[in-house]
Parts: sequence; structure tokens; C-alpha cells
Amino acid sequence: MRVRRVITTRDGGASTAPYSSFNLGDHVGDAPDAVAANRKRLAESLPNAPHGPVWMEQIHGRNAEIVDGPRTEPVEATDALVTAEPGLVLVALVADCVPVLLADPDAGVVSAVHAGRVGSRIGVVPSALAAMRRAGASTERVEALLGPSVCGECYEVPAAMRQDVEEHLPGTACRTRNGKPGLDLRAGLWRQLAEAGVSRIGVDPRCTVESPELFSHRRESTTGRFGAAIWLEATG
Repeated sequence: MRVRRVITTRDGGASTAPYSSFNLGDHVGDAPDAVAANRKRLAESLPNAPHGPVWMEQIHGRNAEIVDGPRTEPVEATDALVTAEPGLVLVALVADCVPVLLADPDAGVVSAVHAGRVGSRIGVVPSALAAMRRAGASTERVEALLGPSVCGECYEVPAAMRQDVEEHLPGTACRTRNGKPGLDLRAGLWRQLAEAGVSRIGVDPRCTVESPELFSHRRESTTGRFGAAIWLEATG
């Protein structure tokens, strides 16, 4: 089954500064009408996707929810969505966290994951993989895309925090461009996926802090959210 993936940017929407302009987050202080217009535009622009998008009430946790149809409201208190329903678009919203898009094309199962520092530390990606298996996927067939996020060279944290995250998610500890303690969440998630048996892992190398076409909370504090979407293409 054909899998489609989209990473949005901040351009081409209805929102005004500091959310200009294609902000998809409805929890950051933007005008509700502007967010609704942006979400409507996204829904209308996705090919062969009549049933989405499905949004999450992201809480930096590790809950993974299997959905089998459209939702009128965001799925409560979850940071990973899984579906086997063709045409149902799953979206993770980010502005420095790692969006993780997972798919088993043979089984027809996909997942969108919001993996920030806390969620990555407590295992949101393994939770998503477990939910995918419950929906019929095989980890060995899963394809993963780690989307744009803050890079290790820009993500400075206290030394104690770096040590704590490294203990829970090995491979994340690094040093920033200025030689300070840092975290590279994508490096840790890549290692975690590989050790789980995922062999096809892609990385969008863009750093949100360094890429003006993307929203970044660390760069701008008050800002919007871009989306990482995945779906099984509906046919017929």
C-alpha cells in the first residue's frame, strides 16, 4: 500500500505575526479562525486522503492511540497515533521536538509521533511501535522518518539533564556548537529504532532553530507549529 508523508512549513497561511503564517497549532495563542483556515487548507491539499486529518492533544507523554476513523476533536492526552485506515491522515505538531513518521507499507499501518525531550526519554517511540504491532504491523518492515527538529549543536541543556536523558535514551548526549552540554534527540531516536529492529530510517537534516521556514520555540518563544503528516493513500 502506498504511504504518503508531508512536512509543512510556516509559509502560505492565514496567521499573522508572530504565528505567520501557516500555523497549525490551536494551543499557542493564535486566532482560532486563522488556525481553522490553515487546517482546512491542509486537509484540502492532501491527495487521496478523504478522512483526515486527525489531531492530538499532545502532552509530552508516551500514550499511543489506535484510531480507525475520523475524529471531530483531537485525540485526548496522546503523543502517538496509529491507523490502518486508508485515507486517514495522522498529524504530529512540532516546533523543535522531533516528529517521527512510521509505516509498515506491507501491513498497511502508519503512525505519527510527537517525540520531545520528555516523550523521547520515557519511550513514546517504543509505545508507537507496540501499537503498530497490535494493529498488524511488523517492526522489521517499519520505515521511519525523523523529521526536522532542533539539532544537537543548538540544543543546550544543563549537564545533569543531559546525563539523565542519555541514561534513558542512549546516544542523545552531545556538545553544542559552543562546547556546552547538549542533546541530539534524533541521534538517540535513530539508535533506539535501530536497536528495536527498524532497518530503514531516514532523517530530515533540517534544524528548526536554523531554518527560518520552520517554526522554532527555542528561536522565537511565541510562535506557531508546523505539521508532520502521514497516511495510507486511499484508492478507488
